[in-house]
Amino acid sequence: MSKKIISNKNNLQVLHEDNHIIVINKRAGDIVQGDKTGDKPLSDIVKDYIKHKYDKPGNVYLGVVHRLDRPTTGLVLFAKTSKALPRLNKLFAEKKAKKTYWALVKEQPPKTTDTLTHWLIKNPRNNKSTAYSEDISGSKKAILHYKLIKKLDNFYLLEIDLETGRHHQIRCQLSKIGCPIKGDLKYGFDRSNKDASISLHARTLKFMHPVKKEHISITAPLPKDTLWQACED
Repeated sequence: MSKKIISNKNNLQVLHEDNHIIVINKRAGDIVQGDKTGDKPLSDIVKDYIKHKYDKPGNVYLGVVHRLDRPTTGLVLFAKTSKALPRLNKLFAEKKAKKTYWALVKEQPPKTTDTLTHWLIKNPRNNKSTAYSEDISGSKKAILHYKLIKKLDNFYLLEIDLETGRHHQIRCQLSKIGCPIKGDLKYGFDRSNKDASISLHARTLKFMHPVKKEHISITAPLPKDTLWQACED
Protein backbone atom coordinates (compact mmCIF):
# COMPACT_ATOMS: atom_id res chain seq x y z
CA MET A 1 0.00 0.00 0.00
CA SER A 2 1.44 3.39 -0.93
CA LYS A 3 0.25 6.84 -1.79
CA LYS A 4 0.91 9.20 -4.63
CA ILE A 5 3.90 11.47 -4.23
CA ILE A 6 3.00 14.99 -3.18
CA SER A 7 5.36 17.96 -3.42
CA ASN A 8 4.96 21.31 -1.73
CA LYS A 9 6.70 24.68 -1.80
CA ASN A 10 9.62 23.28 0.24
CA ASN A 11 10.13 20.60 -2.43
CA LEU A 12 8.96 18.08 0.15
CA GLN A 13 8.19 14.65 -1.28
CA VAL A 14 5.41 13.02 0.73
CA LEU A 15 5.25 9.32 -0.12
CA HIS A 16 2.50 8.35 2.31
CA GLU A 17 0.29 10.26 4.71
CA ASP A 18 -2.71 9.48 6.88
CA ASN A 19 -4.01 10.66 10.26
CA HIS A 20 -1.21 8.96 12.21
CA ILE A 21 1.92 8.76 10.06
CA ILE A 22 3.76 10.58 7.30
CA VAL A 23 6.62 9.24 5.16
CA ILE A 24 9.04 11.60 3.38
CA ASN A 25 11.59 10.99 0.63
CA LYS A 26 14.52 12.84 2.18
CA ARG A 27 16.85 14.85 -0.02
CA ALA A 28 20.62 14.84 0.40
CA GLY A 29 21.66 17.62 2.76
CA ASP A 30 18.49 17.60 4.84
CA ILE A 31 18.95 16.83 8.53
CA VAL A 32 16.19 14.85 10.19
CA GLN A 33 16.52 16.58 13.56
CA GLY A 34 18.14 19.85 14.61
CA ASP A 35 21.87 19.83 15.37
CA LYS A 36 24.70 22.23 16.16
CA THR A 37 24.65 23.62 12.60
CA GLY A 38 21.40 25.43 13.35
CA ASP A 39 20.03 24.47 9.93
CA LYS A 40 16.29 23.93 9.74
CA PRO A 41 15.65 20.20 10.18
CA LEU A 42 13.32 18.07 8.10
CA SER A 43 11.11 17.56 11.16
CA ASP A 44 10.38 21.30 11.26
CA ILE A 45 9.76 21.43 7.51
CA VAL A 46 7.23 18.60 7.87
CA LYS A 47 5.56 20.41 10.77
CA ASP A 48 5.23 23.51 8.57
CA TYR A 49 3.73 21.38 5.81
CA ILE A 50 1.13 19.87 8.17
CA LYS A 51 0.30 23.22 9.75
CA HIS A 52 -0.25 24.84 6.36
CA LYS A 53 -2.11 21.92 4.76
CA TYR A 54 -4.60 21.50 7.59
CA ASP A 55 -4.61 25.11 8.79
CA LYS A 56 -3.68 23.98 12.28
CA PRO A 57 -3.48 26.57 15.08
CA GLY A 58 -0.71 26.34 17.68
CA ASN A 59 2.04 23.76 17.76
CA VAL A 60 2.02 20.70 15.49
CA TYR A 61 2.86 17.31 16.98
CA LEU A 62 5.49 15.27 15.14
CA GLY A 63 7.47 12.33 16.47
CA VAL A 64 10.80 11.27 14.97
CA VAL A 65 10.84 7.48 14.61
CA HIS A 66 14.25 6.94 12.96
CA ARG A 67 16.98 8.96 11.25
CA LEU A 68 19.12 9.05 8.14
CA ASP A 69 22.59 10.55 7.84
CA ARG A 70 22.61 14.03 6.35
CA PRO A 71 24.25 13.11 3.00
CA THR A 72 21.94 10.12 2.39
CA THR A 73 18.56 10.10 0.67
CA GLY A 74 15.36 8.12 0.97
CA LEU A 75 12.56 7.13 3.29
CA VAL A 76 12.02 8.79 6.65
CA LEU A 77 8.97 7.92 8.76
CA PHE A 78 7.41 10.35 11.25
CA ALA A 79 4.51 9.90 13.69
CA LYS A 80 1.76 12.51 13.51
CA THR A 81 0.11 11.46 16.79
CA SER A 82 1.24 10.59 20.29
CA LYS A 83 -0.70 7.34 19.91
CA ALA A 84 1.36 6.24 16.91
CA LEU A 85 4.85 7.18 18.14
CA PRO A 86 5.36 4.62 20.96
CA ARG A 87 3.86 1.88 18.79
CA LEU A 88 6.23 2.70 15.93
CA ASN A 89 9.17 2.89 18.34
CA LYS A 90 8.25 -0.58 19.57
CA LEU A 91 8.05 -1.91 15.99
CA PHE A 92 11.52 -0.63 15.22
CA ALA A 93 12.97 -1.79 18.54
CA GLU A 94 11.60 -5.29 17.92
CA LYS A 95 12.90 -5.23 14.34
CA LYS A 96 9.41 -5.66 12.90
CA ALA A 97 9.90 -2.78 10.46
CA LYS A 98 11.91 -3.87 7.41
CA LYS A 99 14.15 -1.24 5.82
CA THR A 100 16.07 -1.91 2.60
CA TYR A 101 18.84 0.34 1.30
CA TRP A 102 20.52 0.73 -2.08
CA ALA A 103 24.17 1.74 -2.33
CA LEU A 104 26.47 2.47 -5.27
CA VAL A 105 30.08 1.34 -4.92
CA LYS A 106 32.98 1.51 -7.37
CA GLU A 107 34.71 -1.72 -6.37
CA GLN A 108 33.13 -5.11 -6.93
CA PRO A 109 32.36 -6.75 -3.57
CA PRO A 110 34.15 -10.03 -2.76
CA LYS A 111 30.90 -12.00 -3.09
CA THR A 112 27.65 -11.38 -4.95
CA THR A 113 25.75 -11.94 -1.70
CA ASP A 114 27.06 -12.04 1.85
CA THR A 115 26.46 -11.32 5.52
CA LEU A 116 28.93 -8.91 7.11
CA THR A 117 29.63 -9.08 10.83
CA HIS A 118 31.88 -6.50 12.49
CA TRP A 119 32.30 -4.74 15.80
CA LEU A 120 32.00 -0.95 15.56
CA ILE A 121 33.37 1.79 17.78
CA LYS A 122 32.12 5.35 17.33
CA ASN A 123 34.49 8.27 17.75
CA PRO A 124 32.33 11.29 18.67
CA ARG A 125 35.20 13.73 18.01
CA ASN A 126 35.20 13.11 14.27
CA ASN A 127 31.71 11.56 14.07
CA LYS A 128 33.09 8.39 12.53
CA SER A 129 32.88 4.69 13.29
CA THR A 130 35.64 2.13 12.91
CA ALA A 131 34.94 -1.54 12.15
CA TYR A 132 36.88 -4.41 13.71
CA SER A 133 36.85 -8.09 12.83
CA GLU A 134 36.53 -9.18 16.46
CA ASP A 135 34.87 -8.00 19.64
CA ILE A 136 36.98 -5.39 21.42
CA SER A 137 36.31 -3.29 24.49
CA GLY A 138 33.62 -0.66 23.91
CA SER A 139 32.52 -2.05 20.54
CA LYS A 140 29.01 -2.89 19.34
CA LYS A 141 28.22 -5.84 17.10
CA ALA A 142 27.02 -4.86 13.61
CA ILE A 143 25.42 -7.24 11.11
CA LEU A 144 24.14 -6.52 7.61
CA HIS A 145 23.21 -8.58 4.57
CA TYR A 146 23.98 -7.41 1.04
CA LYS A 147 23.50 -8.64 -2.49
CA LEU A 148 24.74 -7.35 -5.82
CA ILE A 149 21.66 -6.49 -7.88
CA LYS A 150 23.10 -4.60 -10.86
CA LYS A 151 26.40 -3.94 -12.63
CA LEU A 152 26.79 -0.53 -14.27
CA ASP A 153 29.66 0.67 -16.45
CA ASN A 154 31.82 1.82 -13.55
CA PHE A 155 29.80 1.05 -10.43
CA TYR A 156 27.97 -1.75 -8.67
CA LEU A 157 24.50 -1.47 -7.12
CA LEU A 158 24.09 -3.26 -3.79
CA GLU A 159 20.87 -3.95 -1.91
CA ILE A 160 21.35 -3.97 1.85
CA ASP A 161 19.27 -5.23 4.76
CA LEU A 162 20.32 -4.23 8.26
CA GLU A 163 20.10 -6.68 11.14
CA THR A 164 21.43 -4.09 13.60
CA GLY A 165 21.27 -0.30 13.57
CA ARG A 166 24.68 1.15 14.43
CA HIS A 167 26.21 4.56 13.79
CA HIS A 168 27.20 4.84 10.09
CA GLN A 169 26.89 1.06 9.92
CA ILE A 170 26.43 0.57 6.17
CA ARG A 171 29.06 3.15 5.30
CA CYS A 172 31.57 1.71 7.74
CA GLN A 173 31.05 -1.97 6.98
CA LEU A 174 31.15 -1.57 3.20
CA SER A 175 34.34 0.46 3.53
CA LYS A 176 35.83 -2.30 5.67
CA ILE A 177 35.47 -4.81 2.81
CA GLY A 178 37.01 -2.37 0.31
CA CYS A 179 33.74 -1.02 -1.12
CA PRO A 180 33.26 2.56 0.12
CA ILE A 181 30.06 4.19 -1.06
CA LYS A 182 30.33 6.63 -3.98
CA GLY A 183 30.96 10.17 -2.68
CA ASP A 184 31.69 9.07 0.90
CA LEU A 185 35.03 10.77 1.59
CA LYS A 186 34.75 10.03 5.32
CA TYR A 187 34.87 6.30 4.64
CA GLY A 188 37.45 6.16 1.89
CA PHE A 189 35.88 7.08 -1.45
CA ASP A 190 38.34 9.12 -3.51
CA ARG A 191 36.12 12.07 -4.44
CA SER A 192 32.91 13.72 -3.37
CA ASN A 193 29.63 13.88 -5.26
CA LYS A 194 28.87 17.29 -6.76
CA ASP A 195 25.95 17.87 -4.39
CA ALA A 196 27.91 16.63 -1.32
CA SER A 197 25.63 13.58 -1.11
CA ILE A 198 26.74 9.99 -0.77
CA SER A 199 25.14 7.36 -2.99
CA LEU A 200 23.20 5.61 -0.24
CA HIS A 201 19.41 5.56 -0.50
CA ALA A 202 16.80 4.23 1.94
CA ARG A 203 14.81 2.48 -0.79
CA THR A 204 11.94 0.56 0.81
CA LEU A 205 10.11 0.39 4.12
CA LYS A 206 7.63 -2.30 5.17
CA PHE A 207 5.77 -2.31 8.46
CA MET A 208 2.41 -2.80 10.14
CA HIS A 209 0.44 0.42 10.53
CA PRO A 210 0.51 1.29 14.25
CA VAL A 211 -3.21 2.06 14.44
CA LYS A 212 -4.97 0.61 11.41
CA LYS A 213 -3.02 -2.68 11.58
CA GLU A 214 -2.64 -2.70 7.81
CA HIS A 215 0.55 -3.79 6.04
CA ILE A 216 2.35 -0.76 4.60
CA SER A 217 4.98 -1.07 1.87
CA ILE A 218 6.58 2.07 0.45
CA THR A 219 9.33 2.58 -2.13
CA ALA A 220 11.22 5.86 -2.42
CA PRO A 221 12.02 7.09 -5.96
CA LEU A 222 15.73 7.42 -6.63
CA PRO A 223 17.51 10.80 -6.83
CA LYS A 224 17.26 12.41 -10.24
CA ASP A 225 20.82 12.07 -11.43
CA THR A 226 22.08 10.02 -14.37
CA LEU A 227 23.75 7.25 -12.39
CA TRP A 228 20.87 6.62 -10.04
CA GLN A 229 18.39 6.71 -12.92
CA ALA A 230 20.45 4.02 -14.69
CA CYS A 231 19.76 1.82 -11.66
CA GLU A 232 16.03 2.27 -12.13
CA ASP A 233 16.05 1.24 -15.80
